[in-house]
Amino acid sequence: MAGVDYPGARELGASAHTAAQAAAALGVSVAQIVKSLVFLTRDDPPAPVLVLCSGASRVDEAALGVVKARAETVREATGTSIGGVAPYGHPAPLHTIVDEDLMAFDVVWAAAGTATRVFPLTPAELLARTGGTVARVAP
Repeated sequence: MAGVDYPGARELGASAHTAAQAAAALGVSVAQIVKSLVFLTRDDPPAPVLVLCSGASRVDEAALGVVKARAETVREATGTSIGGVAPYGHPAPLHTIVDEDLMAFDVVWAAAGTATRVFPLTPAELLARTGGTVARVAP
């Protein structure tokens, strides 16, 4: 993700491999951690969809009409591996859905291109930088 700016990025080391670990290392609620998850539409051919989900939530795949993408697809669509997917800065823009639960916070924390690096941003910045649509993603 060379050339992509993630203001205020912090290296958390091995402490950030799960949303709960990242939250504990940052001293924030797990709900403030943005999980950047790649899914595929059920279209033919399927298209990648990036779901930015609160760390406290699960994605209702059936309600969104998506299925989880395989690791190779995630890397192809985002340029990074699962666990390090940032909300923006991908090789090509992705259709993005932002969990409505993230809108409740002043600041949220997202991966900055690796599984151990995170950065803060406001929900408004998250929407502006991703061009995402706010929706309910949890069951």
